[in-house]
Amino acid sequence: MLTLTNVGKTFNKGTVNEKAALRGIDLHLNRGDFVTVIGGNGAGKSTMLNMIAGVHPLDSGTIVLDGHDISRLSEHARAAYLGRVFQDPMRGTAADMQIDENLALAARRGKSRTLRWGITKAERTRYVDELAKLDLGLETRLSDKVGLLSGGQRQALTLLMATLQRPDLLLLDEHTAALDPKTAAKVLELTEQIVSSEGLTTLMVTHNMHDAIRMGNRLIMMADGKIIYDVRGEEKAGLHRADLMRKFEEAAGEEFANDRMLLG
Repeated sequence: MLTLTNVGKTFNKGTVNEKAALRGIDLHLNRGDFVTVIGGNGAGKSTMLNMIAGVHPLDSGTIVLDGHDISRLSEHARAAYLGRVFQDPMRGTAADMQIDENLALAARRGKSRTLRWGITKAERTRYVDELAKLDLGLETRLSDKVGLLSGGQRQALTLLMATLQRPDLLLLDEHTAALDPKTAAKVLELTEQIVSSEGLTTLMVTHNMHDAIRMGNRLIMMADGKIIYDVRGEEKAGLHRADLMRKFEEAAGEEFANDRMLLG
């Protein structure tokens, strides 16, 4: 479903702030893979997701999604194939619009636009059914402004919006990091339900080792703009936090002490 070949990115080239964020990344995801991505600060995790989403142009390499080379497509053009949830619950939704209007925008993403905006009865019925699955009571609040929702409710809504059209690839960029532990656990539970029921190919960046080990069928670790560890199946199921800490320490050296708390 997704193939990255020799993907490289350096920011601020030729200046004192030059930073090689990705160093020849090679990665292949099969259809239905749920891959967790872990690593310390500056490892390249979010940059890799941004490159896939088209936020920044490639310096080198290619990105192929479902057989189509999207390497040179704009971020807007790629949005038709991707679903994305950010760390900040305030992103991904329009605060001044109603819940049903936000869902309608997501449902019509990438489709031809007309002068007609009205939400049909059938659409509203679908939104009620989808929101009921979240078990947050939002199905009775379709006309509420999204800005009135809590961070957890808003992130759950963003997750639903990102998957409403069953994207070719779902990108989750530390999407529970800004939530309290109880709310984060609920959003992660919803994530597993949606990814599993829809069979979505997913890349989930996280700093939480427990979540990285527990969720998905595959785990990759990044350091210094490279993939340093790639594990799946039974081997992944047998992993413990101590194994990942050891792998990270081997790769990161003196940086390990600075990232130890984050990776906890």
